[in-house]
Formats: sequence, structure tokens, C-alpha cells
Amino acid sequence: MATPLAEAYGPWGVIAGGSDGVGAAFAHKIASQGINVVLVARRGPVLEASADEIRAKYGVEVRTVVLDLSVPDAISGLARATSGLQVGLFVFNAGADDISVPFLDKDLDTHLSLVRRNCAAVMEAAYRFGAPMAARGRGGLVLVTSGAAWAGGAARAVYGATKAFDLILAEGLWAEWRSRGVDVLALVLGRTDTPSFRRALEAMGDGPPGELADPDDVAEAALAHLADGPVWIYGSADPAGGSPLGALSRRDAVLMVSGSWSANTEEEDKV
Repeated sequence: MATPLAEAYGPWGVIAGGSDGVGAAFAHKIASQGINVVLVARRGPVLEASADEIRAKYGVEVRTVVLDLSVPDAISGLARATSGLQVGLFVFNAGADDISVPFLDKDLDTHLSLVRRNCAAVMEAAYRFGAPMAARGRGGLVLVTSGAAWAGGAARAVYGATKAFDLILAEGLWAEWRSRGVDVLALVLGRTDTPSFRRALEAMGDGPPGELADPDDVAEAALAHLADGPVWIYGSADPAGGSPLGALSRRDAVLMVSGSWSANTEEEDKV
């Protein structure tokens, strides 16, 4: 018997950035409900290991697509690779920024790569995979964004801008597609226990990370509230509400989110 999730969003789900962390958690949650999954990521061996685990555990079909989502033809390639599948759920989870450094301390190609992955690829995926959902009158799209979208901040100007793009895109698509049977959710995450986040902490030389959200809990909450779009702020007392910085002026919000980086810079300058 099909589960409610499979009836609403099956028979296939695509998880972009599905090899570990939140993406892998989504893959397991979706597969546990009887939905076949397509895992998309750059690292082939990690991707195949995750696929083998899901097949063995849940008995669903699993396909893998080794793909760098920052290259210009990535999503057209993904569409070709899944052309024979009826995709009812698409989760775009790729797009972490491993190292937060000042804008001019990264080369231009790195910035452009991040924009292609977090903006152009997300928009193209929504277009290519959302159109058949809207035509069928059934489907779901989850865009994983970040608290960095709420305001600009030092050392993450481009990353925050791309995540704001994802947030606004999801809200707009929700408004357009809600009457066409397609659920759209911007999943706003804070500090989450993922390999990419821990790599970022290590690269910056930060100490213990403190309390982190569990990826399994994140994926479970997002799927449970997919129909409650356009936004779900994981861990917030008001998860469907607005920006937690809304009471501040834009200037004060930027200064606040830049505070930790500024403090660290000042300490380095004293050494």
C-alpha cells in the first residue's frame, strides 16, 4: 500500500546534494515511504555507497547521477539522465559554502561557481522539473536555504545573496503553483550537523560547534510541513513566520550578523 507521501509526491524523488548530511537524510526519509530516489552529487564513491545502503534498507529503486551542479549544463544533463522517470518530488540541497572569508579573498571563479550552483541551477531545476509537476497537478519542491538569507554579512556576501535568491524564488513559485497542486517549501536552516559545516569550522579554526540541528530531524520536519509553505524555519519558535531580524533596521541587522567575524578579525589584529 502506498504511503501518503508516495501518493502525493511519488513515484520518484530527486535529491540534489544527496550523498551526505541533510541530503542523505532526505533520501532515507523519502525512500522509507516507498518513493524511489535519484541521488545527485559530485563524489561518485560516496554517492554509490549511500545508494547501496538505501536499496538494502528500503527495497526501493535508487539511481545515481555524478554531477557538478556548478557547471552551466548540469541541470540539462540531469534532466536527460532522468527523462524516463516521473519525478514528483525534487529537493535541492546542494550549495554549501565551506569557507567564509572576505569577498576579495576568494577568486572570482569561485564566486561565479557558487552563484551558478545556488542560483542558476536552482532556477533551472525548478523550471525543468516543476513544469511536469504543474502539468500533472501534483508534486513537491524543497529548496534548502539558510539563515544567511535574512541579511548580508561580512565574509559571506555572495553565499548569503545566493541563499536569499533561493528563499525569494521558493516564495514566488509557491504563490504561482499553490493552485496547481504543487507544494513548494523554502527550508531555512541554521547551524546543522553536516560534513560541510564541520569542514567549514575546521577551515576557520573555530572551536567546538555548540548545539547543532540533526539532519534526520530536519528532513523529517521539512517533509511533514511541505504542504505548509512557502517557508519553514527549522528550529524557530515561529517556523512559518518572517525573518527573526525583522525588528531591526537593515543596517543593524547587517552589523549584527557580521559581529562574530568582526570580533574574530579584531582579535587577529591584536596578535
